Amino acid sequence: MIDSTRAYTKLVAAFNQNDWPRVQHRAAQLLSVAPDNARVHFMVGVAFMQMQHVQQMPQALEHLLKATHLEPRRADYVAQYAKALALARRFREARLVADRAMTLSPDDVATLDTLGMVYRQANAQMQSANAFRRAVALAPETAITHLNLAYALNSLGDAEGAEHELEACVRIEPRHWYAHLLLAQLQRQTTGHNHVARMRELLQGHGNDPGAQLLLNIALGKECDDLADYPAAFEHYTRGKAAGRRMRPYTFARDEAMFDALIRAFPAAEAEVATGDPTREPIFIVGMPRTGTTLLDRILSSHPEVRSTGELQNFPTLVQRASGCTTALLGEADIAARTRHIDWAQLGAAYLASTRPVSGETPRFIDKMPHNFLYAGFIARALPNAKIVCLRRDPLDACIGNFRHLFELESGFYDYSFNLDDIGRYYIQFDRLLAHWRKVLPGRILELPYESLVENTEAAARELLAFCELPWNDACLRSESNTAPVNTPNAWQVRAPVYQRAIGHWRHYEPQLRDLRWLLAGAGIGKAD
Repeated sequence: MIDSTRAYTKLVAAFNQNDWPRVQHRAAQLLSVAPDNARVHFMVGVAFMQMQHVQQMPQALEHLLKATHLEPRRADYVAQYAKALALARRFREARLVADRAMTLSPDDVATLDTLGMVYRQANAQMQSANAFRRAVALAPETAITHLNLAYALNSLGDAEGAEHELEACVRIEPRHWYAHLLLAQLQRQTTGHNHVARMRELLQGHGNDPGAQLLLNIALGKECDDLADYPAAFEHYTRGKAAGRRMRPYTFARDEAMFDALIRAFPAAEAEVATGDPTREPIFIVGMPRTGTTLLDRILSSHPEVRSTGELQNFPTLVQRASGCTTALLGEADIAARTRHIDWAQLGAAYLASTRPVSGETPRFIDKMPHNFLYAGFIARALPNAKIVCLRRDPLDACIGNFRHLFELESGFYDYSFNLDDIGRYYIQFDRLLAHWRKVLPGRILELPYESLVENTEAAARELLAFCELPWNDACLRSESNTAPVNTPNAWQVRAPVYQRAIGHWRHYEPQLRDLRWLLAGAGIGKAD
């Protein structure tokens, strides 16, 4: 028989040391004699969650749910359960559980930060800002709380409030490198208002810090680009991306194999009658990142019958789950075999259910996850009446746009983006896959040029609405009046009236793009000179 008091003391010590395997071992011992100890269920649930292994998430959810049942007034227990749901990509449930936690009036910064992040992931930016605002009030000298609040405020269109919070963050902790990047992205910098000198001084003093090398160089690249110092901008982008590549080793062969496997999985147009869910609600906006998909989303969601739900990861997550693969589905050599057993109508219905409540009660909603272009074949099967719109952009503008931007380091979707040659090779595969979808999914994807969208917005918007089977509405010509949150650091760009200055931006870097132009031209994309 175990000494439960001593075992509990050891469990708490392991938990405080983040020794998750030992927490699991100690908790199993205690739960055998005290199955209704809420604190033990909470600690082991957190341990399973922190292991971040897909096969352990059901156990994390089970234990955390049990803890919330045993101690329903503990906001921290409910918040961690919401976090686990978000990690499991069950965003609808995560948001509802987070709402329950907020009604319990949490009064500690850690719980409020957790809830703010859950809301952010669930695309509930107003609720996210409220949680972080309360955290800042409780801990005004904690840098990260100001950073988190700034991100939420920026997404809601409060650039002035976001700048105030970011400056508070770097005042408290100048080495919060990501805050400097967000400050650079917050607005178009000018000769009278920029942070170049401050960031260069910081970079000089922290040259051996990988985070500083990555984030400060990308931020400096952006600000030098705003100031039209393009040689300096390119140099900073190159240094920053090289630092990022050192953190994220990558071989193009992996992505090339993925594209090959997708094309093999859909060898020809499917003749059988569609068996997916018949809903007409979803409109998928896809395309290479940094090609104007957010602008397209703003224009379309200005229509009174359409609501934007942001960049949902629901569809890829549900396809992965339905396939039963324990490793990444798109990393499989035989994707067709892995997905042959999927009930497509069930998958379509599960996807639709998963979008509630963010999709609201409007007749149509937008899922703007650019990399869903990889999943177009699966979308066509699961949601035969959904619309798919792919934004296309001048290849050189698309490639330099990817090079100039720092994507989420945690996401494997963007590993190609740290090197111009890799970006060019990835673009070639993107172009190849879209050509394949054009052949095997005739009429299912509207390919809309970014240049048409900004040069003749009304004509492009009319084509877009006709494809989506929506009536014309003049609000689509006033996307800058759209008040919906924007979950992107460059929110100011899409809140401005439609502008054309981004067309041909690659020409500012023409001397540095010679090799990229040759690479693309060799694949039949554009000209080398």
